[in-house]
This record gives sequence, C-alpha cells and structure tokens, in this order.
Amino acid sequence: MKVIDILCNDFSPAGIRKNYLENEEEHSRWEQVGRVGNFVGYETPEFLRRMDNLGVEKLLICAVKTWSIQQQRLLENSTVEEVAALQRQAPGRLFGLFGVNIYERMKGVKALEVAVREHGFKGLHIHPHGYRVPPSHAHYFPYYAKAQELGVPVVISMGTTLDLMPIEPARPVYLDEVALYFPDLAIVCTHTGWPWTEEAIAIARRHANVFLGTSAHAPKYWKPELVKFINSFGQDKVMFGTDYPLIGHKEALDQIAALGFKPRSMEKFLYENAARVFGL
Repeated sequence: MKVIDILCNDFSPAGIRKNYLENEEEHSRWEQVGRVGNFVGYETPEFLRRMDNLGVEKLLICAVKTWSIQQQRLLENSTVEEVAALQRQAPGRLFGLFGVNIYERMKGVKALEVAVREHGFKGLHIHPHGYRVPPSHAHYFPYYAKAQELGVPVVISMGTTLDLMPIEPARPVYLDEVALYFPDLAIVCTHTGWPWTEEAIAIARRHANVFLGTSAHAPKYWKPELVKFINSFGQDKVMFGTDYPLIGHKEALDQIAALGFKPRSMEKFLYENAARVFGL
C-alpha cells in the first residue's frame, strides 16, 4: 500500500545533528520520553531505500521554525535552502513545507512565496506554541492570505508539544475562525490535536477545508474517537504523518496495521487524502 508522510523533519545527518543531537534543550526533552535513540541521520539515497521497503512514496519535509521560550531564539531551525537541497536529490518524492517565524513579519511572507514559486514547496508549517499566540492571531493572517493565493495548504502543529512551551495557544478550536475567514485555504491540524482530539474532529467535520494529521503520536495511543473517525465518516479528512524522527515510519505503520482499518479507509488515510489536498 502506498504511503505519503505529510510531516517529516530533515532526516540528513547534518539536520539531525543540528536540531536534536547538538541541541541541548531539544535533546533533554527527547531524553525524558526515551526517544533519543531515534537520533539517527541518513543520507537521502539510504533514507529512500528504507522508505521503499515500507511503501512510503512521498514525504513533506518541514523547514521547521520552533521558538524557545527559555532562550528566546529559534529552537529547531531548518532553512528553506537545506530542505530545497533535499528536494533536488529526490524530485517527485521529497517536497518542502515552509516554516513560519512570526518575527520575520512580511519578510517571511515574501520568503514563503519564493519557497513555493521558485523551490516548489507544497505548503507552510506553523508551530504556535513557543510564539505564545494561537493560529487565529493577526500575525499569521498574511501567511494564510499568501498561501490561499498560491493555492497551498497550511499545516499547523496543534495540541500538546514535547517542548516546554505553552500548549493552550494550540487548541484546535482556534482554527475555527481561520477556516471561516479563509474558506478556500486547506488547513491541516496535525498531532491529532491531543489532548483535544474530539475538539479537532469537531472542527474538521464542521469545515470542508479543515483536515487532521496524525503526526507525533504513536498510533497505539490514538484516541478511539480518532480511529473511528478515520474508519467511518472522517475517512476523507485525515492524513498520515510522523513528525520523524519523533515517530519512526516502521513503528507507525506496524501499529496502524493493528488498528483494524477497512481497506478503503486505509488507502485514503495513508495516501489519497494527502495526494489530493497537497496536489501530489
């Protein structure tokens, strides 16, 4: 069965080293939950061979921009140039997501346009926690307007975060106003919205342009409401993601196989929904 991962981080040795191995704040958080063993970087050919063995055909790589409230600086920071370089090594398989740093203001909006028009990025990514303002804040609206103009989705990390950052700004309910204001913008609420998963499902069911992503949470811990949603009336609304290296692809897919999804629901969830929404 074919698979698209809608949210993956820079898997290269340099990317893993910069954002995790040599990043003391991130390293300590991953150590607390027993995930530092995932800090293994791969050159692109080897990584793709591993993906081939699992049926993972395409990945969206995030030029991530998380903000540390302890240090008041970028915490995880992959650049457009770094992600574009990965894309060039595997055209048609690796695609970029532009990461939003709200402090770049309109300069960042222009950089989003360049990333999409010149580098072929397929969307933008927001991690609101460290910035301490929810996705409904005015800081993000120029990015939404530009994304809608460019015809690319916005992927937003919602719910709790492994980092020591406030989680209240990432409640799924904040997407309600965004979806009302930008009805032609595809909005993907990732990380299952946990611990507000039912709230996330309600927003996705209410709005035709809101979708859910399952990144950052091991499938064996997904709430039963989410499993039911994927397998029934939400089968067109949810997409697979890992937030790799947080969740490994084999780990995730093995656990998904044990959840008892209907074959058609599985096809849509693992591949078709993402292919449609991201134009892949």
